[in-house]
Amino acid sequence: MSEKLFIFDTTLRDGEQVPGCQLNTVEKIEVARALEELGVDIIEAGFPISSPGDFNSVREISKAVTHPTICALTRAVQKDIDVAADALSLAKHKRIHTGIGVSESHIYYKLKSNPEEIIERAVAAVKHAKKYVEDVEFYAEDAGRADNEYLARVVEAVIAAGATVVNIPDTTGYCLPLQYGKKIKYLMEHVSNIDKAIISTHCHNDLGMATANTLEGIINGARQAEVTINGIGERAGNTSLEEVVMALRCHKHLNVDTGINSKLITSTSRMVSSMMNMPVQANKAIVGRNAFAHSSGIHQDGVLKNRESYEIIDPVDVGLDESVIALTARSGRAALSHRLELLGYKLEHEELDKVYKKFLELADQKKDIRDDDLLYLVGATTGEKISKRIQLKYLQILTGTLIPTATVILKIGDSERTATSTGNGPVDAAVKAIKSLINESVMITEFLIQAMNKGSDDVGRVHVQLKCGSMLVHGFSANTDVVKAAVEAFVDALNLINATEKKETK
Repeated sequence: MSEKLFIFDTTLRDGEQVPGCQLNTVEKIEVARALEELGVDIIEAGFPISSPGDFNSVREISKAVTHPTICALTRAVQKDIDVAADALSLAKHKRIHTGIGVSESHIYYKLKSNPEEIIERAVAAVKHAKKYVEDVEFYAEDAGRADNEYLARVVEAVIAAGATVVNIPDTTGYCLPLQYGKKIKYLMEHVSNIDKAIISTHCHNDLGMATANTLEGIINGARQAEVTINGIGERAGNTSLEEVVMALRCHKHLNVDTGINSKLITSTSRMVSSMMNMPVQANKAIVGRNAFAHSSGIHQDGVLKNRESYEIIDPVDVGLDESVIALTARSGRAALSHRLELLGYKLEHEELDKVYKKFLELADQKKDIRDDDLLYLVGATTGEKISKRIQLKYLQILTGTLIPTATVILKIGDSERTATSTGNGPVDAAVKAIKSLINESVMITEFLIQAMNKGSDDVGRVHVQLKCGSMLVHGFSANTDVVKAAVEAFVDALNLINATEKKETK
């Protein structure tokens, strides 16, 4: 049976320290509930003494979630600890997270102190926190650059004072994986009472090694990992929750696992990205848009024959429907045939050769090959006409101080239909109006707006992915009016659903 690794999520504390990522209390509660559903063990809800908003968020999150331990951060200062205890008073399971710097840089320059006084302050803080809660975590700030022998003395002292968890942060992201692993191993071997506490990792990504350092820490005995969704956090970010969870799932021989429901990883990632206004880079491991995308013909053919040829994780395990076979000039016949079959076209060998030849010519000219491009190629080659049954004839948006309202007129076949709807924003209002005019039950599964150049008069390119039953289609548009571009992309995708359904009924 695998050993338990506790997941300590600090998205709402360390993650929220990123400029522009601040959330209000209602939004924090929504994220906290998502983290609870995901299965995290500890939620670091904030730094209560830092502001009234943080204090209130810790208190409200304590009331809103049931299963995870709610943690509040403090300095090794009595007033900090008193305020944190007050903020946590309503939590079902509570933890105070207190600590102080232990590297030479922190001891002598930041704190203007000396090593012996730091140990005294650390012990006093733990003992004071222990008056309020049983579960006390101590962080040895900048442990990554601290002397191991001195660090072991600090750890032994705070465990003796009552700390149940001791956090060994690589605060500046300085350590190499081998260094950090050896540091954890040194503590496991030289702290006499190490069995009385859980050792925790907290790694930053300044050199791009946060996940590697965390895994080395786990391999050497750490049994709590401090992480954030999407790896957000100070400077270059923190260790990514999704990377640690899936690395351990892939490497079962490590015999360590978490209680995370991995099928909720993608939805939680997208929620945090949206709410914190922090786009996930396309090539981000596990949750990036291209994490399961294949454009090379050799890779595409291998994945279509056997997914494990080029994928070590099943996309379904992280909440995705399937891998993405991206069509480019490097794609082979297997990928083209696969995509055409999804669109309802199963071509014979000779027909496929003709379409593939035209596809390569088009792919050399265009950056993106869309589903309607493929439908056009099939129609041009086989003589089948692909029509745009739904056309946007009129769009009016009212926003400002009003509830966003959209009026649309669609030409569907030979008739025109009108609808008006309200929504959370102009695009939502317009989509709801259009949905009321069509018979399809569709869901937007991806919505992306990209600037083409720069400036307030820039052209916005919109990509929409729709799901209708088991069918996935993509719609595109570009316009200086991004709302109009979004609506046009939605209509573009609806036409592909119609074209595919028409083909399948033949």
